[in-house]
Amino acid sequence: MRKNFIIYGLVILCLTGARVSAETGTLDQKLIEKIRSDFKMDTHTRAMYNAIANTDIRTLAINRDLLREHNEFFSNKIEVKSISNQEHSGRCWLFAALNSIKYHAIKKSKLKSLDFSHIYLTFWDKFEKANTFYERMIEFGNRDIMDRELVFLLRRPLPDGGYWENAKDLINKYGLVPKEVMPETHSSNNTSVMNQIIERKMRVDAVKLREMAKQEKSVEQMRQAKEKMLSEIYRLLVMNFGEPPVTFDWRYEPKDKEDEKESDEEEDEDENGDEEYEDKSIIIENYSPKQFYDEFVGLDLDDYVDIFHDTIRPVGRRYQVMLTRNLYDGHDLDYVNVDLAALKDAAIKSLVDGTPLWFSVDVSVDQNSDKGIMIENLYDYGSIFNVDLKMTKAQLALFRQNTPNHGMNLIGVDIQEEPVKWLVENSWGSEKGSKGTWIMYDNWFDMNIYGIIVQKKYLPEDVIKISEQTPVKLPVWDPMWQR
Repeated sequence: MRKNFIIYGLVILCLTGARVSAETGTLDQKLIEKIRSDFKMDTHTRAMYNAIANTDIRTLAINRDLLREHNEFFSNKIEVKSISNQEHSGRCWLFAALNSIKYHAIKKSKLKSLDFSHIYLTFWDKFEKANTFYERMIEFGNRDIMDRELVFLLRRPLPDGGYWENAKDLINKYGLVPKEVMPETHSSNNTSVMNQIIERKMRVDAVKLREMAKQEKSVEQMRQAKEKMLSEIYRLLVMNFGEPPVTFDWRYEPKDKEDEKESDEEEDEDENGDEEYEDKSIIIENYSPKQFYDEFVGLDLDDYVDIFHDTIRPVGRRYQVMLTRNLYDGHDLDYVNVDLAALKDAAIKSLVDGTPLWFSVDVSVDQNSDKGIMIENLYDYGSIFNVDLKMTKAQLALFRQNTPNHGMNLIGVDIQEEPVKWLVENSWGSEKGSKGTWIMYDNWFDMNIYGIIVQKKYLPEDVIKISEQTPVKLPVWDPMWQR
């Protein structure tokens, strides 16, 4: 009797254990067998399996009907002077910022062409980020090593990425130089290894600063140590980029009246059949980068407003994302949240007036670099895999599927009563897209554009007033900004 009771108890215990295991969500053998038995290799699945095993999924998924209707006509278009190439670096934000003001400088100073040196500002961006990192290590010296803000900083001490506010602060402090004055290097175009080495050095320094904090060293003592650390960072940057100029000479060719005439006439030829050439170049000497910016560009960058379509928060408010500045005394990412219609209206006003715009976007979806097209549902993955992949724009951000991950320039819009498509200047070189530009259709704009940088004259007064509010502070790991 006792033996039967024990056996009965063991059976009950086993059954209870099995039930508890299932209730805890364990992927047990029983569930695996059920899923395997329910699976059927139907005709669609087998066909897709055979295709996917031998072909790039993007090639299979591309929507040919959308490509057939694609065209490159625009009612309003800004002429592209030259296409830049950020190569293997994460400097899109800096390229987009300089591209957006390049057009103004060419027009203002009546130049045939102009390209700014991106590496010049990259140098100072890296140096400023290093200083800010060290200051945060001093400030956070007594925080737990698992503190979330400290963890964020230690993960990427010297990132390539940035925002409009970072570019604005750099230009206001360091000015600009022409591309010829400080050309790109292998390290500026391929930043990965350099970043790894310098970030390792910065983490070594972070250990030292935290040890000093434990020893209750004063802030003054830690900043003295920081000076030596920064000297070493400066040397490393010079070895990778070269030293940025304090002053420089520059030779350029201004646009004359003949250049401004849009004519197909051939130039005069001399007796030998060669084209006559008159050197009209001008040389400027001993210019500082700030002097160059003031004279050849002269834009008040504080006159620009970052307006944003933040789908997870109320519109009509100003927001600021903490720990996003590159200069320690600079500005964090700061934006006014508006509805999509207001953002689009400001963009149209700027482009119709001939002023390009910097914009932020999630570029990882529904765009093709070979054809230079951005359009909603360009890749029909749902049909290939027979799954529902639909999400709202707010859900895409809130559940960390999409985030602003690239900066480019809007340089045109095709308006047929309503905007149909937009012309985009990218920084991936002239070999990609349509000679370096992309056609962005309006439905893709709606789903994937998040922010634009626009001059105040293209904004209504109520939006300008919002930009003067005390900002709501957001953590740097906010879903709108970090996946």
